[in-house]
Amino acid sequence: MTAMNVVHMRVKPGSEEAFVKAHREMDPRKMPGGRNFRIVKAGERDFIVVAEWESMAALAAARPAMIANLDGIRPLLEDLGGGRGLTEPWSGEVVVSL
Repeated sequence: MTAMNVVHMRVKPGSEEAFVKAHREMDPRKMPGGRNFRIVKAGERDFIVVAEWESMAALAAARPAMIANLDGIRPLLEDLGGGRGLTEPWSGEVVVSL
């Protein structure tokens, strides 16, 4: 069953271009099972990473590569506050697709 993950991040002031560039240079082949990856600008410095996967197993298998990508952009990110840290991730199986 298709799976999705969504991750909210806020970049530090002046880091927007570097954040987008890092994602453009990401190699999706390091994440087998990934169908598509999108970066959504959701506010002045807020971004949402949205990815579609073949299955929850594929998403889980890609976690080391996702963490490696996060490690590369970690210096660009600002704490979200409220104990959330640098990222606010959600993932699960798709139950409706129109």
